[in-house]
Amino acid sequence: MSIVFNAPIPGQSLTSEPKNLPFERPPQTSNPVEALDMHIDNITDAGALKDAFYFLEAGLPLNGLVEGILRSAVMAGRHSIDVSLVIAPVLHEYIRGLALDADVEFKEFEDEDEPDGIEYSRDVDRANQMLKKIREEEGMPEPTTQEPEELEESVEEVSMPSQGLMARRQ
Repeated sequence: MSIVFNAPIPGQSLTSEPKNLPFERPPQTSNPVEALDMHIDNITDAGALKDAFYFLEAGLPLNGLVEGILRSAVMAGRHSIDVSLVIAPVLHEYIRGLALDADVEFKEFEDEDEPDGIEYSRDVDRANQMLKKIREEEGMPEPTTQEPEELEESVEEVSMPSQGLMARRQ
């Protein structure tokens, strides 16, 4: 059994230079209006908006997207957590309005009963990319897709006697 020691040593954070990370220094702005303007400018960029819509369509809930945007801004030292809490509802509604105008199907909040759709979609995409790469390397043709009706016709009928688990065999 292999044990990996990748965790930080207790007290290790006390040995580094203070205020070395962006979130340990004062934020760039403490004004919620300035922070909101900055986020709106960033999200209305064509590439950022396209990426946001992709993640929303892939199953990431809107509140998770907003939390991620605000969390990354706090980590980069752009504004504090307090400012994030103040501007979160406004940014949520702004992105929601953009998504509705663009006819993007999305969930606003995560369902507790539903499995993580974004992780499943990501795993399916990765698997398809890996299969495509293997097919290209080995010179295999692309698989043909058959309609379900064609598959049903090609499968032989196998009849099994229907018996329960505790039925006697004859």
